[in-house]
Amino acid sequence: MRVLALTGLKGGVGKTAAAVNLAALSVADGHRTLVWDLDAQGAATHCFRLRPKLKGGAEKLFGGDRELRAAVKGTEHPDLDLVPADVSLRNADVMLAGARKPTRLVRRLLGGAGRRYDVVVIDCAPGLGAVAEAVVAVADLLLVPVIPAPLGLRAFERFSEFVVAEAGSAQLLAPFLSLVDRRKPLHRRLEAEVAGDRRFLRASVPVSSAVERLGEEQVPTVEAAPRSLAAVAYRSLWSEVSERAELR
Repeated sequence: MRVLALTGLKGGVGKTAAAVNLAALSVADGHRTLVWDLDAQGAATHCFRLRPKLKGGAEKLFGGDRELRAAVKGTEHPDLDLVPADVSLRNADVMLAGARKPTRLVRRLLGGAGRRYDVVVIDCAPGLGAVAEAVVAVADLLLVPVIPAPLGLRAFERFSEFVVAEAGSAQLLAPFLSLVDRRKPLHRRLEAEVAGDRRFLRASVPVSSAVERLGEEQVPTVEAAPRSLAAVAYRSLWSEVSERAELR
């Protein structure tokens, strides 16, 4: 089983759209896939047409009273399941920090579901806290969407420092540019600069109306608009992720 986490310091960077589309591409490649929506906003849950309701709430899950597999819901996509989010996840950092061994707890939850899945895609809430610490410890790859703007790049560097402090290395990191608007000179300039940074994946996801419709259509972009520039970018991104995570 490979654990791929969509994470980072900033919100509004296309994190959930990437999680949904990469999960769909994982299934298309023949991998049994689980999406774990760890963001209280429940955007990934919504995109898969499920209710943002976690039975027993985060209290049961992070209190060690419930197995992750008991929270799994099927989606309309064969071989793609989801652990839904709900509003109780807003306190997930506090609850996990209060656990005796939070990283071991998250690893146990994943291990209980792991026998059924080849890939787990975790859609994390933005920020640094106990959940982020645990995800850094259990993930095989940390996918970080970065907007090509000075503050976006600064937020990534801060997150990179956090990962190095927690994991002792930046090797887990797989940042990629997101919401790229090549009509903007700044975006073009920073995209060219990032091209020389070996930490970054080569694929970059453009600003796209096809992605913006994801929340309304509730269908992954790679299926709803397979010829769109964004869908092409997600397929390129998945190809790099699969190689780096040794899924091929």
